[in-house]
Amino acid sequence: MTHGNLLEPPETLLPENKAGQAELDAGTDPAVVAADHPTFSAAWARLAESALAAGESVAAYAYARTGYHRGLDALRKSGWKGFGPVPWSHEPNQGVLRAIALLAKASKAIGEDDEYERCRQLLADSDPASLTASGLE
Repeated sequence: MTHGNLLEPPETLLPENKAGQAELDAGTDPAVVAADHPTFSAAWARLAESALAAGESVAAYAYARTGYHRGLDALRKSGWKGFGPVPWSHEPNQGVLRAIALLAKASKAIGEDDEYERCRQLLADSDPASLTASGLE
């Protein structure tokens, strides 16, 4: 049996957004999903991914920033105190972690190197696996 650092806060596990995820999985336009479920970071992350792929760095930054903020709100609502583990392996956490990674990428694209580093550090502190999964390692 493994006992983690007793001084470290417990993992934060976001609740599922079954309706929003089902809409994304069904191919619903992420803008529609974001409008229907504005607190669902995965929809904002999908919008940021599309904008980055299209070379629209400023739009990607805005979408990712929205997903980041909505995700931080959800994490705090789930007991996160601004630090501690947010495991990538818990699928509902992936929306906010992807939004943070995309904010890093969009920040880099517009020359916001300090923000890029802050986002990378937040991901590393939350779960280093999120750096690998998002292509930031």
